[in-house]
Amino acid sequence: MPSLVALWLGRVAYDDAAALQERLVDGRRRGVEPDRLLLLEHPAVITLGRRADPAHVLREPRELARHGIDVRASSRGGDVTYHGPGQLVGYPVVALPPDRRDAHRYLRDLESALIDTAAELGVAAHRVPGRTGVWVGNAKLAAIGVRLASGWITSHGFALNVARDLRGFDTIVPCGIRGAAVTSLEQLAGRPLDLGEVAAIAALRVAAVLGMDLVRAPELSW
Repeated sequence: MPSLVALWLGRVAYDDAAALQERLVDGRRRGVEPDRLLLLEHPAVITLGRRADPAHVLREPRELARHGIDVRASSRGGDVTYHGPGQLVGYPVVALPPDRRDAHRYLRDLESALIDTAAELGVAAHRVPGRTGVWVGNAKLAAIGVRLASGWITSHGFALNVARDLRGFDTIVPCGIRGAAVTSLEQLAGRPLDLGEVAAIAALRVAAVLGMDLVRAPELSW
């Protein structure tokens, strides 16, 4: 069974994480890097995917800057999303084997991993037909936006809302879906959660749905 090396990186600027993914994608394509799962949180940032509608950013740049929110274009699929402290971001950089080279299957796999993660924390989440991501009722718990590079190397990934503070989402139309609410694991579970502990659960679940053995990098304290 192939191995997935998981790394908990803590808080990482979006630009730094994007540059790291590019290096790892290139190294994985050349066979000098293993399959990895980067787990982290970002400072406040709005990202625009390849299909993003700029009108889905609801605040002017000056107002966003006053609140310390950056805006960045992203090479992932999807529309507009928000990342911030207390949100678990996962970036798998994995070479999909020939029998898994199906973009829709990969998206569904990530959804399954996050649904399983939420279930382990006592939260019953689900899919919504025709929409990517993970939901509880009509509220979005996790967003997914990926990139599949040549050689079927994955990058970007998922953003799972953990902390109660979701005010950053007031600055956007999340994933371009007007009228959809957002929620978090802490709101739904009714208790504080440690982001690193949620990351450890998610790492196990991502490895399981991809049919891989999880290897935790030695610097991690999981």
